[in-house]
Amino acid sequence: MENTENLELAAMQIISNVGTARSSYIEAIQEAKKGNYDRAVEIIKEGDEFFAEGHDAHLKLLQEEAQGKSVVMLLILHAEDQLMSAEGFKIIATELIDVYKRLDNLQK
Repeated sequence: MENTENLELAAMQIISNVGTARSSYIEAIQEAKKGNYDRAVEIIKEGDEFFAEGHDAHLKLLQEEAQGKSVVMLLILHAEDQLMSAEGFKIIATELIDVYKRLDNLQK
C-alpha cells in the first residue's frame, strides 16, 4: 500500500467482507435450527463469497509486508481478527448444521 488512506481502505474491505461472512454463518446456524437445511447451505455459500473477498484483500497486504512494506497497524490487526473470527464461525456453522440434521433424523 502506498499510503495510509489505501491501507485503511484495504483494512475496511477486509473487516466489511469477513464481518458479513461471519453474519452469514450465524444466520445459517439459525436456519438449520429451524430445519431449513437447504437454505442454511445456501447462506454458507453466500458467506463464503464474502469471506473469499476479505481473504484476498488480506493476502495482498501480507504479500506487501513480505516485500518489506510495513503495513501493520491497529486497523490491520482488527481486520485480521475479523478474518480469523469469520473462519471459526464457518467451521462452527457447518458442524452445527450437521448436528441439527442428525437430531431431526433421530426424531423421525
